[in-house]
Order: sequence, then C-alpha cells, then structure tokens
Amino acid sequence: MAGSRVTRCLIWIGIPVVLLAVLAAVWNWDWFIPIVHSRASAALGRPVTLSHLHVRIGRVVQVAADDVVVANPPDWPRDDLPFVAIRTLTLQVDPGAYFRGQGLVLPLIGLDQPRILAAETKDGTANFRLSSGGKSDGGGTGVKVGDLQIADGDVHVVIPKLKADFGAKVASEGKGDDARIVVNANGTYSDQPITARLVGGALLSLRDKQHPWPVDLNLSNGPTQIALNGTLRDPLAFEGADLRLQFSGPDMGLLEPLVGFPIPKTPAYQIAGRLNLDGFDKIKFDDFQGRLGSSDIAGSIDEQPSGTEVKGKTKPVVTMNLRSNKVDLADLNGFTGGAPGRSNTANATPQQREAAAKANASDKLLPDTPISVPRLDWADIHLRYNGAHIEGRNVPLDNVAVTMDVVSGQIAVHPISFGVGKGRLLGNLIMTPESGKNVHAKMDLHMQNLDVSRMMAATHTFQGAGAVSGVGAIDATGNSLASLMANGNGQIKMAMSGGDLSAVLVDLTGLQFGNALLSALGVPQKTQVQCFVSDLGLQQGLLKFNAMTLDTGEGITNVGGDLNLSKETIDLALKTDAKHFSVGSLPTRINITGTFKNPSIKPGGEVAARVGAAAGLAVLFAPLAILPTVQFGTSDADDARCGELLHQARASAGGKALPAAPQPETQSAR
Repeated sequence: MAGSRVTRCLIWIGIPVVLLAVLAAVWNWDWFIPIVHSRASAALGRPVTLSHLHVRIGRVVQVAADDVVVANPPDWPRDDLPFVAIRTLTLQVDPGAYFRGQGLVLPLIGLDQPRILAAETKDGTANFRLSSGGKSDGGGTGVKVGDLQIADGDVHVVIPKLKADFGAKVASEGKGDDARIVVNANGTYSDQPITARLVGGALLSLRDKQHPWPVDLNLSNGPTQIALNGTLRDPLAFEGADLRLQFSGPDMGLLEPLVGFPIPKTPAYQIAGRLNLDGFDKIKFDDFQGRLGSSDIAGSIDEQPSGTEVKGKTKPVVTMNLRSNKVDLADLNGFTGGAPGRSNTANATPQQREAAAKANASDKLLPDTPISVPRLDWADIHLRYNGAHIEGRNVPLDNVAVTMDVVSGQIAVHPISFGVGKGRLLGNLIMTPESGKNVHAKMDLHMQNLDVSRMMAATHTFQGAGAVSGVGAIDATGNSLASLMANGNGQIKMAMSGGDLSAVLVDLTGLQFGNALLSALGVPQKTQVQCFVSDLGLQQGLLKFNAMTLDTGEGITNVGGDLNLSKETIDLALKTDAKHFSVGSLPTRINITGTFKNPSIKPGGEVAARVGAAAGLAVLFAPLAILPTVQFGTSDADDARCGELLHQARASAGGKALPAAPQPETQSAR
C-alpha cells in the first residue's frame, strides 16, 4: 500500500518535470519577438527590431537579444546606417529584488559590438532625439544597474551646426575592482581637431553609493585643454560630484561651443576649480582661480542648461560671480570688440600679438567689430564682477565693479563703476537688439568728485588738486562700438572749482600732449584754477564744444570746435586772455587738429608738437576703449564765477563763435 502511494506521488511529480523538460527543449523564445518589437518601438517612438531572443531562467533571469537595431526617424535622409545596431544585447534581471520593493535591478548590461550613429542634418533634424514612455522617479522603483560591459563599441557623431564630426571607441576593461570603461575619441569639433580619453569605473551601481564612480577625462579641442578628475556618486542621475576641472588655452572665446553660451575673446588663460552637479538641471563651477592674460581671475559660474523657455525653445541661464585682485583693462578689450591683451602679454599666440600690434598701429581708436545680435539671445547671463586694483601706469582708474544682465537679448549694465581716488565714474547702459544687425544703446554717465590728484598720479610728472564732477547721456544705434559712437546723440557737462591748470589739461589730453599744450599756452606747469566749466553737445557723432572755459591765476582760456567720432578727427581752437603781463606773448589762437590717436598742436608756426598712438588723448578716451557708448559728463556748476565764465565763453572761444546761450524755455525743456 505504502509503495503504491510513493509510486503515485512520484508519477504526479515526475510528469510535470518531464513536461517542463520537454517544453524547455522545444520552446522557442523567438515567439515573443513580435511582442518585444511592439513594446520597444512604442517606448522609443522608433522601429526596433531583433533577430533572436534567448532566455535563461534562474534566481537571476538572463535575456539576450541578437542583432538589435533601432532605426532612424521616418523622414531621415540616410537609410544606409541605423541609429543603433548591437550584435548582442544582454540583460540580467533580478525579479526577487523587484518583488521586495527594491525596484528594477539589472545586475548586468552587456553590449557586444554596439554601433551608434548620432547625427543631425543642416536644418537641425536629429536621429538621436527619442520619445520616452516614462521617467524614473529616482526612488525605490527606479532602474538600478550593476555592471556595464561593452565589447568593441563604436560611436560616430555628426552635428553640422557645431561643426562636429568625430568618432569614439568604447570598451570595458579589467575585472572586479580593476574594471573600468575606456573611451577614446578623435575627429573635429567646432571646426577644430578634438581628441579625448575618458577612463571611468565600470561599476555603475546606484545601490552602493559608498563607492563613487571614478572619472578621469583629458580633452584637447584645438589649442584648448580640459582635464576633469574625481568621482560621481550617482553617474546615471549626474549627481554627487567630487570633481576638479581645469581649463587652459589661448582664448576663452574658444570655449563657447563647449560650454554652450557666448564668451568674448580673451588673452591666454589657465583656470582650475571644483565642478558640482545637481542632476541635469544645474552645473556649478565653484571656487575657481587662475590667470587671464596679465590679470588674475576667481569666482564661480552656475549654469542651468534648460533654465528659460521662450516660444517653445529652451536656453541656458548662466550666473557668474567673478573677481580680480589685479586687472589689466587691456585684457577686457574683447568685451567691446577690440583685440584683447597687449603685444607683450604673457603666453599670447603669434596671432594675438599680431592683432594687438595691428590695433595699436591702426589710425582708428574705436573697435569696429560687429556686435553679433543672435549671440546676445543665446543665453540669459547675469554677471557680477569686481576688480580690486586696475593695473597700468597711465590709467587714472583705481578699481572697477560691473553688474550686467543679458535677458532675451537685451544687455543691461547697471552700473559699471570706476574708482578715481575718492571719486567715482558711474555708467548705466541699456543695449536692445533691433531688426537687422543693429542695437539701440542708451547710456547715462555720472562723474562724482573725480580726484584730480589721482589723475595726476597717472602722469608721473604733474601734481594737482581738486575734483571734477558732471553728468552725461547718449542715445545711439549701430552694430559696433565705432558705429554707435558715429551715430550717437546726447549731451555732456563738466565742472571743476579749485585745483590747478596742469590737473585739467594734462588729465584731459594725456601727458605728452598736455606738456605741449601748456608750453603753447605759455603758462606754468602748475597754476591755480578758479573755475573750469564745459557744455558739450553730441549730434550724429559730432561732439561740439558749445562752451569750455578755464579761469586760472594767469588768464581765461576758452575752447571751441568739435570732435568727429565717426572720422575720429579733432578740430579745436583755444584762445587765452591774459590777466597779468607775466603770461607773456601768447599766440592769438592755438589749433588742435589731427586724429584721436595722432593729434597735433599748431599755435601758428611758433610751437608745434605731435604725439604717438600710445599717448594722444589716451586718458580722455581710455573709458571709450573699454565701455560701449561711454561719454564723459558733469553736473551743472553752482559756482557764480563759473556761471559768469560760461556767459563770457559764449561770446568768444578760441577765435570761433560759440552758440548763443539758450533761452530760459530751452533750458527748462532740456
């Protein structure tokens, strides 16, 4: 009896086992291929095919698919190569972890001979933009990957708008703790040769965050060198970074296609800092320090790659907080379209030295490099910059602070501020893109007690005292700094009470030019200034000296004429009426002509002086060389003597009649 029960039990157990064995022997997993095709194609929004499907049942289920192909979009112009082709795709799945609430755990992803073509057409159509059926929430139900094994991988990237065409070989190497993924890339990017080598840990586990993923990247894009070293705690989510990033190259402008937002041309640079990542939503370059030409640079840069959406398109939002202990303003010339640096700037390329030398030798002072209106709208940029000390023997500026915002293509500088001794030179600027290639610029300027003694220190010869104050405004349209100046309209007023003649003349004209002018006027290098007033009008690039008068201990000097900002020419005349016979015999009239970079003094045939490009009106026009649309200005003079002088100046100024004094209603309107 007992034996028969055992026999029946074995039969009942054995029959299913035999049936399962027979089923396993004859079962064809390819029967599920149509289902896989349908589900995968729906998930990616693209046809997905494979030739064979293999499944191995166990505690960990292994699924292998042969000849996996992800097709290009239906309207893709090329059909010879698919988007993705994988000889064998292997996935290991842990079903027990899923039922325990640990999410979808894939202990292994294996790719044998993957081939990827990531390409874009000239009109922006890309084959690598896929639809997605869902997003991971990053919690317990998210996908968690163990090991990634790649054998003989090949990636080809072609993106015309980035001028990119490069290939990358990808493979996993080693086993266990020595396992790693190695990527070697070469080709062209931004029309420059690119080579890169990335070595990363092969363990991509999101389950063990106590063992961060190591990263070692070295990249060369033309002359630009980039190194990234450290670890990522969560590489799939792009989080938990402990990375050090280093940049170096001859021009930060070459970084533009790599970082995704516009950067002006700069001298040679070398910068290093920490890279922090907050998923794909925020990238932060922290605590960096380095050199930019002859200047030091430090600070932080935050970028939100998809920070702003306008008309269905997203663009980055970049916030920069920068500072320098010492800054050479020549290093910032690229911000106004000029050649950055100097011909003797350290580590400058031959091309940069040639450009700086060419700019110095040019007859023109104002840069005519066109402003790229489309680049202004590439990203929203918020900049805060402080330069604690301005370098330069002949620059009477002590420090600089800039607050600038570029939003929807409009540039707002509010303000740019230069320290001059105890005083400040402040400018506020709005530049708005117009239809075509032009921008509309509006600027106001405030001179607040500019320290004459500090300005005299820049001459290294003269001394002086006093303070110059004033206001000014300009309204202009153009596509470069030069064209904005050439089309500008506005007004400038300056006043000074007290000080000395050398302070005013030398400061306004530069050391060598001031020497010649003082000599031509026949007055001492230092004489008391009772009053200095000026009223300048700017109309279509012509800066007219409506009135400019100096009352000194020796005499009263009136100036008339104009500066042509379009042609960069000077046509001024000075006349001095002596108070005392000690002034001596003076020419009845002194003419100042020539160009901004090469002015000349011609008081008859008796005294003549000519200065080189480095001097000239260097001090007067130094701010113009670094700021778009800056014009000097002052507040109205309150001193009664200055008011009387201005009245007298309108009757006679350097032998040229000045405009009549405006009527009360005109003054009120103004």
